[in-house]
Amino acid sequence: MPSRRRFATQAAGLALAVTGDWVRPLRAQPGDPLAPWAVTPRTDPRLTALAWAVLAPNPHNRQPWLMRLAGTETILLHMDLERRLPETDPFDRQLLIGLGCFTELLRLAAAERGLAAEITPFPEGEPQPRLDARPIARITLRGAARPDPLFAAAARRRSAKQPYDVTRPVEAAAIATLRAALLAPAGFGAETGDVARLRDLAWRAWQVEAQDRAAWMETVRLMRFGSAAVAATPDGVSLWGPQMDGMIAAGQLTPAAMEPGQPGWRIGFSQYQAIFEGTNAFTWLVTPGNSRAEQFAAGRDWLRLNLAATLHGLALQPVSQALQEFPAMAGPYREVQALLGGGGTVQMLGRLGHPLRAAPPTPRWPVESRILAG
Repeated sequence: MPSRRRFATQAAGLALAVTGDWVRPLRAQPGDPLAPWAVTPRTDPRLTALAWAVLAPNPHNRQPWLMRLAGTETILLHMDLERRLPETDPFDRQLLIGLGCFTELLRLAAAERGLAAEITPFPEGEPQPRLDARPIARITLRGAARPDPLFAAAARRRSAKQPYDVTRPVEAAAIATLRAALLAPAGFGAETGDVARLRDLAWRAWQVEAQDRAAWMETVRLMRFGSAAVAATPDGVSLWGPQMDGMIAAGQLTPAAMEPGQPGWRIGFSQYQAIFEGTNAFTWLVTPGNSRAEQFAAGRDWLRLNLAATLHGLALQPVSQALQEFPAMAGPYREVQALLGGGGTVQMLGRLGHPLRAAPPTPRWPVESRILAG
């Protein structure tokens, strides 16, 4: 059996993995999985905009985008069908929201250079019940556009997986500013007062996912154990850094340790319990229906909400487990829709608050690796 000291060391390392407390310097070197965060201009303005777009938030850091350049002005955005989340996102709704985030960040990056982005969602029709090989959007850069102040936060945006400072309330003025930043502000909701019911619901939904073996193992299969693995495959859930690399080399941090009921799983469970307890505000997005176009539009607003929160010194973390559409989540799903939907469809739910510490950037594939030939 492991010694008390060894278990404490393992717990500390996994706590860093779960909460994102480990921050390393940003180094723009070839092969560095953080290098994409140091965006450099390209000759083709589409490539510059795409280099920013790959920094968009997306579920499980799957980075599900594939892009094809057409002519001299157009980008066709596709879903990488090899990057699905069949257990927790059986209809590809969450991945589509990530593609909406990608598209809005692309538009903002183009506007920063004075270019307008004409966005046509689903130019060949909306795919149902799952996404397919047809393009998600056709994006054409032509004409003039004014820069959007939100873009100033693009390189600093993070998903801060940590307890927030519950002694500092999220002010009503900040909520009003976040709402004003959205393309569809009527679909925005927030709770900054009595959050006990939402906190309980979100935590119970997290436990449902963590205790459903198929759902949880989908996450474990996406874990990248150690710096070498992260550099080779800079997507999914990155467990890396000097301390974790040492634990991996010693055989203390393994995929088996993260299986339900095992030490890594138990540590993650307790860490996320602390994260939910450290929450005094929630925010959510609702659409009138649940069409593909509405899911895509919700993603564009989720990106804008992230950037607006960053500009105001706030942290935002998606906690949308209750919105997942796999069978074991049916109860929390009905509950969250009844509580927040107002007759529409809740597309995203997040924790909002003042972070206690800086969060690190997330590894990314270089933009060139996601562009289809021809």
